[in-house]
Amino acid sequence: MITTRWTSTHPDRDRGLGLRLALASFAVALVMIPFTLLLVVARMPLNDLDAGVARALHAYALANPDVTAVMIVWTDVFGPWPWRIAVAVLAGWLACRGAPRLALWAITTITVGGLLGAGLKLVVDRARPHLPDPVALAPGEAFPSGHALTVTLGAGVIVLALLPMLPRWGRRPAWTVAAFLVVTVSFTRVALAVHWVSDVLGGIVLGMAVIAATTAAFETWRRHAGRRPAAPPRDGVEPESVRVIRD
Repeated sequence: MITTRWTSTHPDRDRGLGLRLALASFAVALVMIPFTLLLVVARMPLNDLDAGVARALHAYALANPDVTAVMIVWTDVFGPWPWRIAVAVLAGWLACRGAPRLALWAITTITVGGLLGAGLKLVVDRARPHLPDPVALAPGEAFPSGHALTVTLGAGVIVLALLPMLPRWGRRPAWTVAAFLVVTVSFTRVALAVHWVSDVLGGIVLGMAVIAATTAAFETWRRHAGRRPAAPPRDGVEPESVRVIRD
């Protein structure tokens, strides 16, 4: 009831939140597109690293089929669609529990990040690795890695949304689990020879940039609305939502 009453009497502030999230997402697009083009088109020395790591990990995958089978399952279980569904379910739950603005932030972040990633794939048009005896195949362009991008977005959104509901001792382990998922999923994409190292690094960087932009926009809105300043990595995106959700 408190949240419903506040929302109905402050529609301009809610519209302001949506505008800030949209502007922050647009800013990320303006920054990341030229960065990505420079990274790939200029053919930086990182490409030598790409080729060497791809060959070494591909040889390991061929020599260890059991490990490869586990990596295939892992990369599918924590692939893009499971994360999108998880964030959508989280957003629905948040909205039903009286935290619609937090739900809007979660949906905006995962959606904008995915659209930017898809757009960059078309703009950069980078080919995936082509190695003999492939252990896995993936369609579409390589840069940035959709798996690396979405696991970064999904894990980041879930932790930042739920952080206020965790005990203080549990917040660092939550970030540790999120980082572990990002690293391991990204590793499987390179080890299965469906992405270059720079593809997964690009996906992680883009995901972090989107989260940073939308989180900063949300925090700016919170302060404009008279809320107590917060540090999102420590306090979560909307610390005050915990009181409404738990009621």
